[in-house]
Amino acid sequence: MPILKRNFVNPLPPLVRRLAYAGLTPFVALALTVQLGPTPLNYLGAESLAGYGAVITAFMGALHWGANLHNLGKPPVGDRWIDRNAWIWGITPALVAWLALHIYIPVALVILASTLIIQRNIDTNTYRYYFDNAEALDAFITLRNHLTIVAAGCLVWASIVILFIQN
Repeated sequence: MPILKRNFVNPLPPLVRRLAYAGLTPFVALALTVQLGPTPLNYLGAESLAGYGAVITAFMGALHWGANLHNLGKPPVGDRWIDRNAWIWGITPALVAWLALHIYIPVALVILASTLIIQRNIDTNTYRYYFDNAEALDAFITLRNHLTIVAAGCLVWASIVILFIQN
């Protein structure tokens, strides 16, 4: 009996993957601007990178609010994450990102990168509450890993350039 080969089908729609990866464009372009741009363009690139990093950090936290909105108006499910912690965790990255925008940019970039990595580590364990399909969850976590590595890498690289290469 022949063995049938199963083709992998990514459960995430192509549009979702394309938009997610397109969201990395400002990280890469702005990190390159910080490194290669002439003054004052490199400084503007750093400010813009911090701003975009803060927006994405807040967005990643807001995913928890979006995923939990369907629970509003329903009795508590008795799960501490769904009933309470997801709401708190959903706003925490936005507050950290906002604070980061008020400090020295290279430090802010490292804080934003660290927050994205911490979010990814926590979210790897908590996204299971939002997915009914294990394959979709695995595909989303893989996508999230790729996005986090590139975004955090660009933020840290720009910080290193500012602190050690441009000075």
